[in-house]
Amino acid sequence: MMVNGLRVGWPGAHHASDCKWEAMSFLLFLRGFIIVLLAFAIGTYLLTASLWSTFVQTAICGILIQIGYFVAVMLMVWRSVSKESVIEKADIQRDESEREQLRSHLAHKADQ
Repeated sequence: MMVNGLRVGWPGAHHASDCKWEAMSFLLFLRGFIIVLLAFAIGTYLLTASLWSTFVQTAICGILIQIGYFVAVMLMVWRSVSKESVIEKADIQRDESEREQLRSHLAHKADQ
């Protein structure tokens, strides 16, 4: 499925040959983020029995998850930009070689 030009879903969900990292929708991320933080907060409270410690450690966990999500998104953007630039360069080289072939063909016809 495509959302804003990005494929959404799990790696390999569409076809076996499509095994690559894919974008995750924000709502799916938010739901997982809240579930993980709740589980972490419950576990921390059961271990420490301190609301303050649970709050601080859960906030740190949330910040670390956000940093990881940001890095993952930046890597996906970087990879998509680098792939597009390689494709564009290949297209430019192909176009130049086609122009060169056309020029030599026209020059050959003009000589005849």
